[in-house]
Amino acid sequence: MAYAPPSITSAGLTIPSYQDIIADNVAQYLKIYGANQYVGDDSAIYQLLSILSLKMSDTCEALQYAYNQSSPLTAIGAGLDRIVKLNGIARLPYTYSTATVAVTGVVGTVIKNGVAQDTNGNQWNLPQPTVTIPSGGSINVLATCTTAGNVTAEPGTITIIATPVGGWSSVTNAAAAIPGTPIETDSQLRARQAISVSLPSVTMLAGTVADLEAVSGVTRVNVLENPTGGTDANGNPPHSITAVVEGSTDLSVATAIYNNRGIGCYTNGTTTVVITDPDTGYTMPIRFDRPTYVPIYVSMSIHLLAGGTSATLLAIQADVVAYLNSLEIGETVVYSELYGSALNARSNPDQPTFSIRAVTSGIAPSPVGTSDITLTFNEVAQGASANVVITSV
Repeated sequence: MAYAPPSITSAGLTIPSYQDIIADNVAQYLKIYGANQYVGDDSAIYQLLSILSLKMSDTCEALQYAYNQSSPLTAIGAGLDRIVKLNGIARLPYTYSTATVAVTGVVGTVIKNGVAQDTNGNQWNLPQPTVTIPSGGSINVLATCTTAGNVTAEPGTITIIATPVGGWSSVTNAAAAIPGTPIETDSQLRARQAISVSLPSVTMLAGTVADLEAVSGVTRVNVLENPTGGTDANGNPPHSITAVVEGSTDLSVATAIYNNRGIGCYTNGTTTVVITDPDTGYTMPIRFDRPTYVPIYVSMSIHLLAGGTSATLLAIQADVVAYLNSLEIGETVVYSELYGSALNARSNPDQPTFSIRAVTSGIAPSPVGTSDITLTFNEVAQGASANVVITSV
């Protein structure tokens, strides 16, 4: 293509390529100094023109980046952060994994700034500043991982006392930790920005969902509406909404529901937060649910082919666990997707390193099921490595 200066048209910004720029610079040089001048690739003048052309090309690309920062579809990094602020949202920061641990010891023992450790070396802070062992000799508390992001801990792995205290004898987690999240990526933020424009939506239900998903720390949402005058099939009361929300604080979730609920609509759920209207002082109880985690057990028989190793089995296990933990609240565990997630472990589909001989799944150990697992509206599948058994046959 012939050189054309940068311009903005109905199609957006167009910039010349490096090849267009240097070709035009060479042509203009020959016009000035004569067509008999030697401008081969090895000539000094061509080298000088190429340097100048590259800098001009870099400037045009910078102009393209700056132009792209004006739209949430193409903006990146800090530019995207500035754009989404126009929708009243911000990039979600990283969160920390949490786990309920049983702290056991001598009655009355005070544990100050206590820290537990899992078998992988990750440390978990007990509630600050102190934990006191009650009359029963044991207390369940919420421990928070000191490392941000998706840190997993299977049941029975947080068992090490990292800060020994006289009278504190043991610590353990009966259930898997709830993983934290890394800082929100550009693609995730773009998706949430697209949802946020539904806030002034046609229906209040869509607006409620959008506002809940925009709350900092919220990871999954399922909102059901019962517009009838009777209890619906899910057991929800008449003329109500039932929001099942994972993540964030109870107050933040309840405030989002309060700001978007319909007039006279009953908010249903087992968690209640009293919200005070900042303008009128009027108080209202807002109810919602937290999801119930359903451990999913999977047994898979794998026959290793040429190139398959024990690492292949671990990769299959990790991909199956990732699929289970990617499901939304109330979403069915699709049996065939267990095969699909396992096949993600293939580095090259044209050269398979394993074949899947058998798959069973269920909600109890030693599963025998070969069909989809249907969950209720307030349940969510929970995958854990200890519950996904991969056997080489």
